[in-house]
Amino acid sequence: MANATPRVRFCPSPTGNPHVGLVRTALFNWAFARHHGGTFVFRIEDTDAARDSEESYVQLLDSLRWLGFTWDEGPEVGGPHAPYRQSERMDIYKDVARRLQDGGYAYSCYCTTEELDARRDAARAAGRPSGYDGHCRELTAEQVAAYETEGRSSIVRFRMPDETITFTDLVRGEISVTPENVPDFGIVRANGAPLYTLVNPVDDALMEITHVLRGEDLLSSTPRQIALYRALIELGVAKGVPEFGHLPYVMGEGNKKLSKRDPESSLNLYRERGFLPEGLLNYLSLLGWSFSKDQDIFSIEEMVAKFDIPDVNANPARFDLKKAEAINADHIRQLNPKAFADACAPWLTAPHANWAPEDFDAEAWERIAPYAQTRVTVLSDITANVDFLFLKEPVEDQPSWDKAMKGEPAALLTTARENLAAADWSDPESLKQAVLTAGEAHGLKLGKAQAPVRVAVTGRTVGLPLFESLEILGKERSLSRIDATLAKLAA
Repeated sequence: MANATPRVRFCPSPTGNPHVGLVRTALFNWAFARHHGGTFVFRIEDTDAARDSEESYVQLLDSLRWLGFTWDEGPEVGGPHAPYRQSERMDIYKDVARRLQDGGYAYSCYCTTEELDARRDAARAAGRPSGYDGHCRELTAEQVAAYETEGRSSIVRFRMPDETITFTDLVRGEISVTPENVPDFGIVRANGAPLYTLVNPVDDALMEITHVLRGEDLLSSTPRQIALYRALIELGVAKGVPEFGHLPYVMGEGNKKLSKRDPESSLNLYRERGFLPEGLLNYLSLLGWSFSKDQDIFSIEEMVAKFDIPDVNANPARFDLKKAEAINADHIRQLNPKAFADACAPWLTAPHANWAPEDFDAEAWERIAPYAQTRVTVLSDITANVDFLFLKEPVEDQPSWDKAMKGEPAALLTTARENLAAADWSDPESLKQAVLTAGEAHGLKLGKAQAPVRVAVTGRTVGLPLFESLEILGKERSLSRIDATLAKLAA
């Protein structure tokens, strides 16, 4: 299907939480379609009743919307090839499987599990390939009748052609696979349920998918699917064989493929921590692709303008949480003030906020937000950074207290309080000078002098710019907290 306007598909199974590798696949398909003015088809592969769940299905749709993906065909959108859930397409697969058998492209296999295992073991012992040996390929009518009389069940296998299959992978170049490495494979279970090996290519064929962009772990199944496509073309089910591009593995700790079981793989983790969709997508796009040698930060619109599959690197990509956070922080800085304030809203209320709703001060938040925007890495950081404004008393953080209250903190705080009481509280520079002068009186530089003041007022050693924070908190509350700290030190 070379030179066709791209029709790509994203076809996850609704099992568990979406993971970042899945999102990267969706992103590359979506960006490829948008770059070329093509069609992005969203399809649900939900034929595994034991593992699929409606909850996961709803979560998938919600996640894609949160990320900003739109689909041209699929659930809740419709399209000319509906339905887009495999569980609603069973009659289609049953019909195609029958046509494959009637045409001689597939056959019934009566081998038992024990027989298959025994023959595989024997093949390994003899140094031969251990895949299916074609035992039932050419059964006579009498043999079939005998198996049926025995009460044996059968699966349907696709008959692989006795030839080398060669294709050009859009990421990896030309790949050839010899027939001994691709044995006949099952397409329908003994209970009549279609297997992934059948339903996936059939849906791609009927939905006229032109480019299959998917993970490297599915590369080994490509020769089988190409052979099946050729059979479907001869049966009039498919119009052509799509082009394939296999995306590189995303690696986690210890050079192992990032799996669903790895905590850092869960999309929900990043959403709950307050990653921006554009920040997360920016980072995920770099797992196997690059915008340019000297630019890592870009918008999704800029990515779409440049993205193409031949530019994807075939080498495994390492997931680096620190880099993901740094890129997200850059996107936070780029928000306009109102967009930042709005994005923070969920973390300023229960269950994230540890202050009473009536103690939230919208004016104070509006004033502190610009300082917070330059400091937070993820939006959830905002809660601990601004809680000193809305709590009646600052949070008690013992490690911060121990770190700041070394030496003679009471003497320093007493002098600082006197200077602050006389300072101009409309000018953060005046408050800074008050603490600086107090520090000099006790032989301390500003960094050492302001630490006890910060802990007394905010409860923590690290936070937003101190003197702007003091101004926004106000003179009365700030001095009251220093007084409480002095009383605690005296006790």
